[in-house]
Amino acid sequence: MTPLDHSLERLVTISARCETVFAYFTDNAHFAAWWGEGSSVDARPDGALRIRYPNGVVAAGQVVEVEPPRRIVFSYGYEDPAKDLAPGASRVTVTLDESPAGTLVRLRHDLPDAAIRDHHSPGWRFQLSLLANAATREAHAAVAAVIDRYFAAWNDPDPQARRQTLTDAVTADVTFRDPYAAVAERDDLADHIAAVHIFMPGMVLARAGEVRQCQGTALCTWTASGADGKPRGSGTNVFTLAPDGRIAACVSFWNA
Repeated sequence: MTPLDHSLERLVTISARCETVFAYFTDNAHFAAWWGEGSSVDARPDGALRIRYPNGVVAAGQVVEVEPPRRIVFSYGYEDPAKDLAPGASRVTVTLDESPAGTLVRLRHDLPDAAIRDHHSPGWRFQLSLLANAATREAHAAVAAVIDRYFAAWNDPDPQARRQTLTDAVTADVTFRDPYAAVAERDDLADHIAAVHIFMPGMVLARAGEVRQCQGTALCTWTASGADGKPRGSGTNVFTLAPDGRIAACVSFWNA
């Protein structure tokens, strides 16, 4: 085998747990959802790996090592003899580590020469972006329900019930910012909401429309109504989501 003296490395943080991300390297359904229909992987040493790109190009190789849910190594090349990298003629090593923001994915692709390495660099940038999108769509599939619980906590007049709902919806170290608040941690947020109930009794917040989510950041609009049901305001919230699906941060923008 030609020496693999030229390497490219990519690093990306994905807002999902390691087990969720690793499934996209080892489970056929997840693998195909990432790479494209017809792609498959036999995630064991010497197991076959085949990637069918949407443009019809096919890459093939074998799994060399697998250590769930932290590491996988596989060979990689193309079935088309006109291409300059035969099946199995390069090696890809992927390691996953937990981080506060989710999973830190390190990818190293060892290749036989610099030109082939440089050709693959933009491809991996794109493919790891697709991986991040796929994994976070799965990790945050319930984002709308989580945000609804968050608003329900704001609306609940019962302090104990409110704190339990907040626990379900936000992390212990959650931060919240809007024109009237700069609070940190769940207890501080609970106290802030309690003050809102004192000074604006009967105020009801509600999500308006669908939630948009991209790689762990969610966007939704909201409305505020008084005890009489009349509108009191509206705006947009930007949520940072934790790897476990809960809210880690919220910045709330009020409409003028």
